[in-house]
Amino acid sequence: MIFCPLASGSAGNCTYVSFGGTRLLIDAGISAARICSGLRQLGLTPADLDGVLITHEHVDHIRGIYVFTRKYGIPVYANTGTWKGILRRDEDIPMNRRFAFETGMDFYIGNVNVMPFAIPHDASDPVGYMLRCGELAAAVATDIGHLSDDWIGKISGAQAVLIEANYNAEMVRNGPYPYHLKQRILSRRGHLCNEDCARALIRLYAAGTQAAYLGHLSGENNTPEIAYDTVCGMLREAGIRPGEDMAVNVARREQISDMVVLEVPEEQRRRAVFF
Repeated sequence: MIFCPLASGSAGNCTYVSFGGTRLLIDAGISAARICSGLRQLGLTPADLDGVLITHEHVDHIRGIYVFTRKYGIPVYANTGTWKGILRRDEDIPMNRRFAFETGMDFYIGNVNVMPFAIPHDASDPVGYMLRCGELAAAVATDIGHLSDDWIGKISGAQAVLIEANYNAEMVRNGPYPYHLKQRILSRRGHLCNEDCARALIRLYAAGTQAAYLGHLSGENNTPEIAYDTVCGMLREAGIRPGEDMAVNVARREQISDMVVLEVPEEQRRRAVFF
């Protein structure tokens, strides 16, 4: 398994995942040119992709999908509610490249089993994804308003996760945003704070998570240093050693992040994760 965010933050999100010869993107919230640049850095071209999975219709998750799909003919997968939002912005996505799924119902793309699960966010029908191939699993869970047993349970067992650490609550409360926007971010259908990200990772570690990207950081209400220090501090308090028990990295906003590679040897014991 190879897992690598090409960009992650409030300005744009796109993550590359590959298992067993099946290569996927999750979201296309950056320009088609930036997607292609990120793929080149991984030694890939758009023609190598088997599909793009969309989490929801907000622009920081779909910005590049229109040009990217028209130019390269990559299949796009989203649920019906998300497709309505995508096509409301631009209907010029080829019909034969549109694939719809039902939230909570798994399906396959190549060798990868895809499970889209519901998340609490203020979009039409937002989802996260749990991806499995054999003994390996990876998950993306961002744009999440609050902790719940439901979505945490859906990604339990993933060895690698991209999980939201969007904001520092004091920065939101004391920052320049208007009141209504602050309330949206802090609401149960807004975003996940650094502390709740850590609480989720403590539970996920017990279920087998070995590597975590802290993703979808706000550019105004968080910093990579604050997110990392807060999460790692809480992990240590729980007896989990960042860098030893669990690899923790902040996903980068403007460039691709370090890559996670996870393998299962012939004897079916998981090999360590490398960044």
